[in-house]
Amino acid sequence: MLEFINFYLIPGLVLGSVYALGAIGISMLFGILRFAHFAHGDMMTLGAYLALVAVWGLGVPALVALPLAMIATAAVAVGVDRVFYRPFRGRPTIVIVIASFGIALMMRSIIQVVFGVDVISYQPGIQRPMVFFDALRIAERHIVFVGGAVALVAAMHLFLTRTKTGKAMRAMSDDPDLARASGIDTDRTIAWTWVIGASLAAAGGVFLGMDVQLNVMMGWNMLLPMFAAAVLGGIGRPYGAIAGGMVIGLAEELATFPWVGTAPLLSPGYKSAVAFAILVAMLIWRPTGLFRGRVF
Repeated sequence: MLEFINFYLIPGLVLGSVYALGAIGISMLFGILRFAHFAHGDMMTLGAYLALVAVWGLGVPALVALPLAMIATAAVAVGVDRVFYRPFRGRPTIVIVIASFGIALMMRSIIQVVFGVDVISYQPGIQRPMVFFDALRIAERHIVFVGGAVALVAAMHLFLTRTKTGKAMRAMSDDPDLARASGIDTDRTIAWTWVIGASLAAAGGVFLGMDVQLNVMMGWNMLLPMFAAAVLGGIGRPYGAIAGGMVIGLAEELATFPWVGTAPLLSPGYKSAVAFAILVAMLIWRPTGLFRGRVF
């Protein structure tokens, strides 16, 4: 039982937390701007590497650098929207989607030029987990990841429900035309959507980089599971994205558990197929997701 918790349940919760942070931005951007942002994974990578700049330049731990990375990534996201996406808002959606692919390639190329293609760690060395009951092993960073994700989601909830801007975002997601007719500043609302989505993506990237290592493809490799989480929860439903992220993360890890016999039910190399299978199944049988979101 403890082996199941140590090697499958806890990693699933940690991975689900990272997926949830990324999926929230994807879901919110689709709900308000009505397009699938395929550069969101590379936005996550950018946040992780911006934290690395603070770690190297200021000599602080990655967690201390996290707020700086979130702010910097949010600023980049707003700038990218103003320069590259806003001119295409009146065009067909596919134009903006293709533009997001271009932004993803641009971000990845810039990161490769500046930092190289080698794998980098925030902190060299092996971090030993804490041991409870002589067998239960929990890495301190995993507690921080899950706790940090919960805190960020709680802050997002308070922002969406208690602030005027948050309520405007919800109104614009439900009916953009009615929101404009009601006098809502749509440009300001869109800017705040980018700020929240990019900040949470940066947090997910930093958590992922702390858990494993930094590489230029880390965000791109997370894109499919994050989209699967957003679709599972319901596109345009940030709370659904949280649930979807946890489900996808747990499903990927638990699929490798030896449920029958001693061999893994699914080879760890095929874990991403679980997210793809869930994504396809939801698009076929329930495209609105668990929380009845929008349909592609």
